[in-house]
Amino acid sequence: SAIPYFGESLLKWIWGGFAVGNPTLQRFYVFHFILPFALAGMAGLHLILLHETGSNNPLGIKSGSEMVPFHPLYTSKDIVGVILFLGSLMAITCFFPT
Repeated sequence: SAIPYFGESLLKWIWGGFAVGNPTLQRFYVFHFILPFALAGMAGLHLILLHETGSNNPLGIKSGSEMVPFHPLYTSKDIVGVILFLGSLMAITCFFPT
């Protein structure tokens, strides 16, 4: 209700009435369920468009001149990190269940 002219009607539309109730919970549940799929779709569309049109280089900097290749180094570091994280999570859940 802080938005002039639209505030009250917008609040009723989001809440589904004059107070928070079952319609509000249903709307927020649907929003919570659909939002990750919408974001994943937008990210996928972004990657497709970026792949087709390419990225621009406004500064004219040579790409790849002082870069470390991603696959052998960072992939192995990420795999080790994921294994350590999942191992510690499993240890905490198995040894301290409460």
